[in-house]
Amino acid sequence: MWLRGALPDFDNPFAAETVDRTSPAVLQSIQDIGEYRAASANYELLVDLERDTDLPAVILGERTLFVAVGSVDAGVDLRALGPDAVEVSADGSGVSINLPPAEVYDAELDSSGSYIYERDEGLLNRIGNVFSGDGDHYREVSIAAEERLNEAARANDDLATRAEENTAAMLESLLRSLGYERVEISFSP
Repeated sequence: MWLRGALPDFDNPFAAETVDRTSPAVLQSIQDIGEYRAASANYELLVDLERDTDLPAVILGERTLFVAVGSVDAGVDLRALGPDAVEVSADGSGVSINLPPAEVYDAELDSSGSYIYERDEGLLNRIGNVFSGDGDHYREVSIAAEERLNEAARANDDLATRAEENTAAMLESLLRSLGYERVEISFSP
């Protein structure tokens, strides 16, 4: 027993331990954001990518089914307000603001909720992955997923409409709390 305690543990020579040697994060920059993100849409979709060649798929080819989870935000860019965008009435009791239309921003893929559901590869693809790794493949399906999420969000006007409604409600509440009795919010380019 004494000798066993002095020697390293050889019970499982294939046991692995993870050691995190990550360096601390380095702040690169801080930027001001002049946009008000007023609505967010959450999506899930199944991306089906297939790469075909003239050879049979069992030899060279691949097909990936990727479950993508992500969100797309919409909001108003307040930096685009011109000097004449805000008008206060002569008696000071009313205000009107002309805002730019709401924008639908780029999709953000949730990497913790997205995953490869199924992947079929030809023999030569599997051999090639042994030498080259698989990082580019995940990136390829992620980019395709973000493109599809962007298409879905931009094809539906509800997200931008909701962003304008929420922006108007927020500004109206803010301006009424500042004492304005009449508040008029409009959106135009």
